[in-house]
Amino acid sequence: MRVNQRTIWLRVFSLVCLLASATLLQAADQPVTDFTTDEKDKTHWFDIQNLDVEGKGWTDTESFYDRLPQKAKGVVRPPVWSLSKHSAGMAVRFVTDATTIKARWTLTSASLAMNHMAATGVSGLDLYVKTESGKWRWLGVGRPAQQTTTATLVSGIIPGKREYMLYLPLYNGVKSVEIGIPESSQLWKAPAREPGKDKPLVFWGTSITQGGCASRTGMVHTAILGRRLDRPVINLGFSGNGKMEPEVAKLIAELDASVFIMDCLPNVTADTVKKETVPLVKTLRAAHPDTPILLVEDRTYTNAYLKPSSQERHRTSRAALKAGYEQLKKEGVKNLYYLEGDNLLGDDYEGTVDSSHPTDLGFFRQADAFEEALRPILEQQEQAQ
Repeated sequence: MRVNQRTIWLRVFSLVCLLASATLLQAADQPVTDFTTDEKDKTHWFDIQNLDVEGKGWTDTESFYDRLPQKAKGVVRPPVWSLSKHSAGMAVRFVTDATTIKARWTLTSASLAMNHMAATGVSGLDLYVKTESGKWRWLGVGRPAQQTTTATLVSGIIPGKREYMLYLPLYNGVKSVEIGIPESSQLWKAPAREPGKDKPLVFWGTSITQGGCASRTGMVHTAILGRRLDRPVINLGFSGNGKMEPEVAKLIAELDASVFIMDCLPNVTADTVKKETVPLVKTLRAAHPDTPILLVEDRTYTNAYLKPSSQERHRTSRAALKAGYEQLKKEGVKNLYYLEGDNLLGDDYEGTVDSSHPTDLGFFRQADAFEEALRPILEQQEQAQ
């Protein structure tokens, strides 16, 4: 039987593809061997820099765990640059068969807590595990005791090889983070995210976006949404400094997002909203013609019902944002969405620490509201692929 040259080449190409796929699968199943050993307690320590840390928008950063690139220094305002040194939103996924998981981390600041936010949220670590159903479930917390802390996150768990996710501090930076497991166990890199779900949700916002005042680092709404929607998250919340600035907008436009979520109203008044909303969206749209953009109104202060000044601020800033949104829609800007703020914290006034910053309850409610807006957008994306 004669076989033409084209058929031969197709068979060779198919064989090469099969061999390449097999090699990748084999590599993915190889445990990580780059670790140090503590001979005293027979623990293997793994630097998470070798485990594909999520939540980093740029690789060219001054320090590994910075949230803005080095080129932003001197371009963005000093408070924004300083806050970008916090590791908010960063997390690492990994797989291990260990029944005990430890962590060792060194913070950039010795200030572990704030007067309205627990040290576990400011400077701690938070461990989640993926269940057999594919859902993420909380498992253990790393409580910071000093600038360098070694802690057992969980021990005595049922044996099994599972995927885990470890969230880094929200309001502190880290110099190093390591995962420790017994020398009898192994650790693997987590599998790559499913195609179509590998682009991050990119949040730009304020102290609320950064995570004030979650009790644990996995309880900020951005992290909750990442787990629920099965997406990586980039958290660009800058406490007191989410001011819709063009310099930051240009940087964010460099990111390849699944959705851009713009949530700066808690830090700006109506004048700024009126001035910056349209240019901000146009900056993002020029770089990403089709990527969805979600504009978010300010959450309602939980004591605003007795404070006319707060009521007026909400009314005017929301009106300015809505006017910008409607203008952009009239100009033909597509894939632009809007989330109202009245119900972001619920309607019982119990969702905050100080009328402004959410408790875990408030963040859970915010996640519900954001999910209702984001899930249809993401489902539409998936259908179009």
